[in-house]
Amino acid sequence: MTTPTNLSIDIGIGEMTCASCVARVEKALKKVPGVQSVSVNLATESARIEVEPIDQIEARLRRAVRDAGYLPLAANEAVDASEPSQWAGFMPVALGLAMSAPLALPMAGDLLGQHWMLPSWLQFLLATPVQFILGARFYKAGWHALKALTGNMDLLVAIGTTAGWALSVWLWLSARPDTMPHLYFEGSAVVVTLVLLGKWLEARAKRQTTSAIRALHALRPESAHLIGPEGEVDVPVAEVLVNDRLVVKAGERFPVDGVLLEGHTQVDESMLTGEPLPVVKDAGAPLTGGSINGEGRVVMQVKAVGSETVLSNIIRLVEDAQAAKAPIQRLVDQVSAIFVPVVLLIALITLLGWWFSGASFEMAVIRSVAVLVIACPCALGLATPAAIMAGTGVAAQFGILIKDAQALELAHKVDTIAFDKTGTLTVGRPRLINFVLAQAGDEKALLAAAASLQSGSEHPLARAVLAAALEQSLVFDMPENVRSVSGRGTEGLVAGMDYLIGSLRWIQELGLELGNLAPRALELQQQGLTVSAMVQRTAQGLHLLALLAFGDEPKPGAKKALAQLRLQGIKTVMISGDNRGAAEAMARRLGLRPEAGEVMAEVLPGDKATRVMALKQGGHVVAMVGDGVNDAPALAAADVGIAMANPGGGGTDVAMHAAGITLMRGDPAMVAAALEISKRTVAKIRQNLFWAFAYNVAGIPLAALGFLNPVVAGAAMAMSSVSVISNALLLKRWKPRNL
Repeated sequence: MTTPTNLSIDIGIGEMTCASCVARVEKALKKVPGVQSVSVNLATESARIEVEPIDQIEARLRRAVRDAGYLPLAANEAVDASEPSQWAGFMPVALGLAMSAPLALPMAGDLLGQHWMLPSWLQFLLATPVQFILGARFYKAGWHALKALTGNMDLLVAIGTTAGWALSVWLWLSARPDTMPHLYFEGSAVVVTLVLLGKWLEARAKRQTTSAIRALHALRPESAHLIGPEGEVDVPVAEVLVNDRLVVKAGERFPVDGVLLEGHTQVDESMLTGEPLPVVKDAGAPLTGGSINGEGRVVMQVKAVGSETVLSNIIRLVEDAQAAKAPIQRLVDQVSAIFVPVVLLIALITLLGWWFSGASFEMAVIRSVAVLVIACPCALGLATPAAIMAGTGVAAQFGILIKDAQALELAHKVDTIAFDKTGTLTVGRPRLINFVLAQAGDEKALLAAAASLQSGSEHPLARAVLAAALEQSLVFDMPENVRSVSGRGTEGLVAGMDYLIGSLRWIQELGLELGNLAPRALELQQQGLTVSAMVQRTAQGLHLLALLAFGDEPKPGAKKALAQLRLQGIKTVMISGDNRGAAEAMARRLGLRPEAGEVMAEVLPGDKATRVMALKQGGHVVAMVGDGVNDAPALAAADVGIAMANPGGGGTDVAMHAAGITLMRGDPAMVAAALEISKRTVAKIRQNLFWAFAYNVAGIPLAALGFLNPVVAGAAMAMSSVSVISNALLLKRWKPRNL
């Protein structure tokens, strides 16, 4: 766990090629004084380091990366916001293909019964530039690995191809002048070219896994129409300040977050929520940067800029998820740490075994080269991060933000989901249905006093009281000495009189009985309403003034979403602070079964986390779904916290930080979609790891036994990485069902 005094530093790392490189970079960074933890990701070519705030610590980290033989880059260089050319970096591959093709031509001729063997000197002239110029990257990285007493893919390629090239030179120079020896220049040159081709295809595929990040960056307009003292002027978005007024025309993206001041429009927020239908916006409505203004010219007031905008937060969440290392990756790291030394040992045994068994030395070398080439652990290093990047990227397109890889890996195991009621399963905008006086009196005056006391609260019930007072055009004074009692209610002075408004439980805790209003309170609760009491405190004690009954509505589709989760074998539970009667009445409207323990009523905000922990202790893998500040402890306590965000603001930021997954649309059906993409992603990770391990387990013995020549081994090795990424990219075709 990172302490508040620690820093999180991201560094891009160039020239990593396989899982062994990841282990080597992590080892080098962990040696830097002050480093607490390191996570290096091969797919994003980046490292996230938790460090103590020591002077020049970032420079020391970059120096450690460079000393380990890799290239430190800016954190955002690995994922450029611009879309690179599909053929970027292909030139070395093209040159290698051009020079290797004539060398490989005799193999094709043999299939046709032709003998097109090039002169030895020409084979040498074609193969040598491929080996030592185009293949220089393998020697450079391999040398750094040797100096660090470790191994990597480059070292295997460098040793294997150099052995083939050197053997060919020796056979050529030692042959009699009138003979044409069988040389292996084509094997070394083709392997180098195939590895370069594989790395190029791999890089091209990796760019597709980062397309979600680039698409999010592209949503940011470069300029804004600022209303200044001299009229409307265009300024860079980076110069926009909070409280500035901006003009946004039809079809343009809102440059930053704010509120609508003038005009009426429909806004396309699909980039945030995945909701394809436009959202109607009137004056005072919240606007989110990156969303599209669908109708005419409107004026907005800026409320957040730069890193504080919703879009920046989304990008940060997706980047964090893609940079994180899934727990399952630990197995890969342990294997890759010993993989290359083991392969070198197997190659040596292969060489000696064939030679001592009577095979020619050149044949023994070729078998050993095939082992070195086919054993490169590229696919192992890419199996997990490629799937995570593709899964989190496509999820973000549908408004599902996965904050960390651990949540992604755990979500598919969830068998119990606890839902907060208000704002999660219900609309979250309760209305004041009944205002029942304890005795005859001025109902409007009392309602005005209640509205005054609640005027400073953001609680949904408090806003319902205010809305009811405003509907009747009541005028009320500002309260004094207001005190909020968590989970119970509010107390304060209005026009010199001391009032309390809170739950019936609180009133009873204070020793006040409902008296003749008790039957009415029970009747309202049985109707599914949430009942509060308004009390006046005097020198003589507490006096009950009125009952306030609030009603909320289930969210459209909530009942269907809960039914679908049940069909999948997932237990659903509703947690509510309401009294049991009101909570059970709402639960039945949602299709939940109170008799089956699917309702937890009268739960104080501080006790939600305790209830979640109790479910976990019962042997369940628990997800908690909530949308408010008071849900944050429960979200953090759950195995998987799922926050329902409100892009317009409210109290969901705290919930988002506590949760591993954030749903950008308040639709309960998205919970099932989040579990589904987790299941699909974990399945891809397992498939990739299986094939990566199986490839090496099968390939190394086949090469050692002589069933694979170096060219075939090189082609297979190059395609293994591409196949792993291509399999992960199938996740991009995923679409949530029932949304």
